[in-house]
Amino acid sequence: ARIDDNDGEFLLIEAADFLPKWLNPENSDNRVFFYKGELHIIPLSETHEQECDLSAASPTISQALTLLSSRSEEFLAAEPIRTAVYKRISGYPEKIQASFHRAHCYLPAGIVAVLRQRPSLVAAAVQAFYLRDPVDLRACRSFQTFPPDKRVMTVVTFTKCLYAQLVQQKFVPDRRSGYTLPLPSHPQYKAYELGMKLAHGFEILCSKCSKVSPDSKRNVLRGPLWERFLSSLKEKNYFKGEMEGSAKYLELLHKAEDYFQQSVTKPESSVEVSPGDEILTLLETTTIDLKEFEREAACLPPEDDDSWLEITPDDLDQMLKEARNESLPSSNEEEQKYDLEAVAESMKAFVSKVSTHEGAEMPWSSDESHVTFDVDSFTKALDRILGADSEELDSDDLDEEEEFDFSDEDDEDLDAENQRQDEKVSPNELIGSLKSYMNEMDRELAHTNVGKSFTTQKKGVTTTSQSAGPDSGAEDTELTPVDVDMNLVANLLESYSAQAGLAGPTSNILQSMGVHLPENADHVGSNKGATE
Repeated sequence: ARIDDNDGEFLLIEAADFLPKWLNPENSDNRVFFYKGELHIIPLSETHEQECDLSAASPTISQALTLLSSRSEEFLAAEPIRTAVYKRISGYPEKIQASFHRAHCYLPAGIVAVLRQRPSLVAAAVQAFYLRDPVDLRACRSFQTFPPDKRVMTVVTFTKCLYAQLVQQKFVPDRRSGYTLPLPSHPQYKAYELGMKLAHGFEILCSKCSKVSPDSKRNVLRGPLWERFLSSLKEKNYFKGEMEGSAKYLELLHKAEDYFQQSVTKPESSVEVSPGDEILTLLETTTIDLKEFEREAACLPPEDDDSWLEITPDDLDQMLKEARNESLPSSNEEEQKYDLEAVAESMKAFVSKVSTHEGAEMPWSSDESHVTFDVDSFTKALDRILGADSEELDSDDLDEEEEFDFSDEDDEDLDAENQRQDEKVSPNELIGSLKSYMNEMDRELAHTNVGKSFTTQKKGVTTTSQSAGPDSGAEDTELTPVDVDMNLVANLLESYSAQAGLAGPTSNILQSMGVHLPENADHVGSNKGATE
């Protein structure tokens, strides 16, 4: 057996981390099989030996089955691949029931009759509505196939994914369609809305069908093959003794004709019947008993609770943890063991990493080496920029000189002064001069709103700034250094709290480095509490 869908060999997605490098979606067709309960993968080398066309990406069904029947033990998938796939499919088919959702829908009687025969058509209808475009909605202005005048309440079984796609879509029907909704306060508003959306999906499917002519259908049912098929049905008592021409006999006959057209007259390689064609065929062969549907609507079973649609951030984190096979600690343990120093250290490690055009490297552990500062290289860099080996003025400097129209005497004075400074200034003196400038700036900023917005270190660990010069006088007060780590953590927590549980820059950066912040339990004054 082989299983695929519109994504191809979708089970291999579960084992993507363990697949051989040669296996990709382009060459995986007819290579992945379940044989005697085990997963088998036919490698490239085997099929290339068997195929006439060496450029073909995939073997044929017959070639693959021949290889499996003769040498299946050689193609058994590796243990990690089988483990990953079996873990995903364990518990089925019993687990399928947990994925269903039953809901009340107010539908046209024709759709109710079709779903009784083929419940799986609900998937195609939901997809048609979900992926609709303006061209599709043109058919929903008049509703030729499913008019809204004969509607009944019924129970429809969805998968949870299909139900969520239908419920979460915001849609207002065209006034010309005849589909109207009651007030949102109406107790059955959701059933009316679901039925309206589902009816639009079925109508879109029927508008896309190929519309096979009745003459071609009659020609198919005139050949000897059909006669032998009908005789075989009569011999096997398919019509259960019903009289020819009776309503029950004709109903069984239409079903047989439908089966014959879809299965007997069409080879395996033919194009699959479209959902729209199948719906129209079922409408022709199925008897619609409106009174029976109305009697059943009077005693419908209760619909399922859809509270599973709403999840909290904690529920989402738990689901992600389970998907990664990680254990999620309780909130109390997380808060007790949490160390805010990890936030500051992780951010320092992140800043120290090298970024390229592909992005920044993420440090996954706070135990990595801390940021280092090479004083010698820094001094040499400053010396090259401002030191004795200063180069001539560039074109921009010359432009500025012309703009200000300096006189020759001023130029001579500046050259002489620069020459004296080049002879006297050493790198150490230059560093000291820079520090004095920085201290002057610190004093000016300390009394502004910018300076007061930062958290400073406690008095016990304060340091005294150096004197900026002889003119500082009484203003040479003791400056308290800014607590860099505390300000970093406080700002990160404030940004994280402003995210209100949603994704944001703080949570994305920290989580990529393995740091998970606990939820803000204060909600008010979180920044002040963090600062304290």
